[in-house]
Amino acid sequence: MSKSLFVLSALTVGCLWLAACQTTETDAQPDVLFKQPANFPQPVYALDQNQPTSAGFKLGRALFYDTMLSRDGSIACAECHNQAYAFTHHQHDVSHGIDNRVGTRNSQPIQNLAWSTSFFWDGGVHDLDLVPIAPIENPVEMDERSTNVINKLRKSTKYPAMFKAAFGTDEINGPRFLQALSQFMLTLVSGNSRYDKWVRKEPGGTLTSDEQAGLTTFRAKCSGCHAGELFTDNSFRNNGLFIQGSKDLGRAHVTELPQDRYTFKVPSLRNVEKTLPYMHDGRFYSLEAVLDHYAENVQLTENLDPLLQKNSRPGIALSADEKRQIIAFLKTLTDDQFLRDSRFVEP
Repeated sequence: MSKSLFVLSALTVGCLWLAACQTTETDAQPDVLFKQPANFPQPVYALDQNQPTSAGFKLGRALFYDTMLSRDGSIACAECHNQAYAFTHHQHDVSHGIDNRVGTRNSQPIQNLAWSTSFFWDGGVHDLDLVPIAPIENPVEMDERSTNVINKLRKSTKYPAMFKAAFGTDEINGPRFLQALSQFMLTLVSGNSRYDKWVRKEPGGTLTSDEQAGLTTFRAKCSGCHAGELFTDNSFRNNGLFIQGSKDLGRAHVTELPQDRYTFKVPSLRNVEKTLPYMHDGRFYSLEAVLDHYAENVQLTENLDPLLQKNSRPGIALSADEKRQIIAFLKTLTDDQFLRDSRFVEP
């Protein structure tokens, strides 16, 4: 769902909010809720400033599933982020929000956010602690003012005690609200797929010959963008989608730079088997359709990424067997433990 038209104002509100309010340190000792998988790089989120605790996690989880965050009490964060599908809006090309309003972008997964320094398809937010403001204040998502959310939480019967448990005081303010949501989202780490077990040489970590062949082809032809153990380089690229008539300028909505027109953030491929539909506008409903695009349908669009212009024709040369094997490999990135983890379900 589109965030770019509202993200600059959201950032302004968020920065003023964080500057205006003071946090109170809690005496609670941090629990080991955030765990870095052995094959992952170091996280970029400042965990020393907002280490997840048991009470903070529970508060953030309650907020994540609470429809109170929307104007009319009908939409929670979980509406567009379903755990069974890696916290995406399953089977929706673009997400639906309050009053059945329809946005313009596909809802992205919520996973491994501690390794990201930019959020949303256009990278309009650069701090995880400010991310919730954008959907809350977006008129086609939750259509609420952040200050109203805080007032509703203050008047509730359950939240003052939960804030006190998490932060040492029952005062509810903007920074604590955002930090609690971050504590929940930080724990949503997906790093226990069959591929991960294979890399770490753990029990259950086996790949078939087709899956290994797919990995080899993937590394040769796809890892220029979907790099490393996170399977994204977190860059913004134009991947040659047909865009005639599109009003969504992608990254250029934020930067206003001509070279960023129609570029979008490279998504992680973890749990990609479950996160359909694909692309920023959800136009493809199968991995086969995605690979067909790259092999046969890449357009010479404005700012087409150089990696897709290496051959005599735009795109990536892929045989039918290579497509089949790549898909077999991609399915090894499904982390069933993450998708079914009882800690993340609605309380």
